Amino acid sequence: MKALDSVALALLIVGGLNWLLVGLFEFDLVATIAGGSTTIFAKIIYVIVGLCAIYCLKFFPLISRRDQA
Repeated sequence: MKALDSVALALLIVGGLNWLLVGLFEFDLVATIAGGSTTIFAKIIYVIVGLCAIYCLKFFPLISRRDQA
């Protein structure tokens, strides 16, 4: 499970950095790598990053437990 947590968190960070590039420079790195934002490859990447974000929601209770200790 720890490996899955690490992969999900890493992909979520990559997705966040991509949105940072979009917001600051209007540059979508995923679309550039995948050949456009509407290609199936780009959509798969976007879906995987989104699923990682949903999966990482499980970290919130862990953070709140640590704060109470």
